[in-house]
Amino acid sequence: MAETGLRATQYTILNLLATRGPTTMAALADVLSMDRATMGHNLRPLERDGLITIQIGREDRREREVALSTLGAQIEAQSKASWLKAQACFEKEFGTERALAMRRLMARVAELDLTIDQETS
Repeated sequence: MAETGLRATQYTILNLLATRGPTTMAALADVLSMDRATMGHNLRPLERDGLITIQIGREDRREREVALSTLGAQIEAQSKASWLKAQACFEKEFGTERALAMRRLMARVAELDLTIDQETS
């Protein structure tokens, strides 16, 4: 991904916005299993570089809605080939079945509710 100028996390955010359309910062953070502060940290360079826009939410003014800019859509489309190449390389080295199993395991871990119950801790 180095030739794209994007980190993997940045490409993932652009790709999510390209496929799902505008969404709130909180929803993006949830999909990527990040806290809101980390999501904000990851969005700032994308906004600075004109790849995304962040506006006050239409339904709730406390929310921030994130959208892909025209430039961001172009960069995402140009970067897709590099992303797919990196995924194919990983699967070739790691093994297709093991890569699929790892992705399933990671998705399951991300779904876990790991909040601490104060009564049992």
